Amino acid sequence: MLYSQVTAAEKRRLFRERLNTGELLRFPGAFNPLSARLIEQKGFEGVYISGAVLSADLGLPDIGLTTLTEVAGRGKQIARMTDLPTLIDADTGFGEPMNVARTVQEMEDAGLSGMHIEDQINPKRCGHLDGKSVVDESTALKRIRAAVDARRDENFLIMARTDIAAVDGLQAAIDRAKALVDAGADAIFPEAMHSLEHFEAVVNAVDVPVLANMTEFGKSELFSAQQLADVGIRIAIWPVSMLRISMGATGRALDELNTAGHLTGKLDEMQHRADLYDLIDYEAYNHFDTSVFNFRVER
Repeated sequence: MLYSQVTAAEKRRLFRERLNTGELLRFPGAFNPLSARLIEQKGFEGVYISGAVLSADLGLPDIGLTTLTEVAGRGKQIARMTDLPTLIDADTGFGEPMNVARTVQEMEDAGLSGMHIEDQINPKRCGHLDGKSVVDESTALKRIRAAVDARRDENFLIMARTDIAAVDGLQAAIDRAKALVDAGADAIFPEAMHSLEHFEAVVNAVDVPVLANMTEFGKSELFSAQQLADVGIRIAIWPVSMLRISMGATGRALDELNTAGHLTGKLDEMQHRADLYDLIDYEAYNHFDTSVFNFRVER
């Protein structure tokens, strides 16, 4: 009932423990708190919270327009609804190194299990668009050092994302990944890798977990979880997939409503009311107060 009974500190501890096993952890992207609960119900290992999704949820492009307050607030709403660890996209840290430090503590207070900070300049661009620019290495390292120095829970994961491969190539990404690890990054997110061999090269170059971004319609081929595991990837994210599928289905339903005037033909595509009530644990509220829930839903 209400929120997860697992504390944020315990989620982080368990996340680190499982990450250390070497298995691939699958983190589909949640676009709201309810979808995070569905991700947990379906047996995944974690929940990803995408900056692109948070921007899109506000009707904005993913170019650094969201604020720390908006991102941390939405992250808190999602993280508290699931027992799973949550990894959030913190863009460039919302400012200079001191802002990055504050961002880490806000995300800790919001109950997140980890965050990643990228090395793009402000305003940033979606990682799979052309025309990106990255900061110099010194600035990138200062962001990570500030994040590491600011955290209070040692199990809060500080992940460094680098977009430099799209600018200067794979070797530049490997060199920067090594430097980011030396600066204290707990994990590396090499954005827009073109092949499994590129992912494997980064994995072999660093001694921390590496994340693979399996976003559709981007620069990377959509590899299977097993393919990624075979080259040593430790976290895989599908950041915008669930939003894309949901918006696609919504668009088709609106077309049907326009043409047919009703949605009778779409009933088998909908989440049943009974399934929704099960997902939000409606009946548990009955044990707390029978005046809240005193009926049953027929399937």
